[in-house]
Amino acid sequence: MKRKIGPKDSTAEFEKGLKEAEKEEFILRLYVTGMTARSKQAIQSIKKICEDHLKGRYDLEVIDIYRQPVLAKGDQIIATPTLIKKLPVPIRKFIGDMTDIDKIILGLDLRPKK
Repeated sequence: MKRKIGPKDSTAEFEKGLKEAEKEEFILRLYVTGMTARSKQAIQSIKKICEDHLKGRYDLEVIDIYRQPVLAKGDQIIATPTLIKKLPVPIRKFIGDMTDIDKIILGLDLRPKK
């Protein structure tokens, strides 16, 4: 016997999904080249996004490709700065300007704080 799902059930399932998504841990890698002004700005922007939207549920690894070129090769980094969202899936890459916070928040599937 099939059970019909009504609007109430759909709303409850949606709200449950939202609560579970808010508990997901994000694993992020930010690739930079040395401690240039652009690298520092990228680190600052991504840390701010993480603290504002993912507080307590993210792991951010900053990788200097001059010091760890093997990691850059493994993740196929062709330009810096590059941010990679490893988890939750799907994997996403952001290349270039990390100051466009709205674009990164949208790409990470984060809802803006209200």
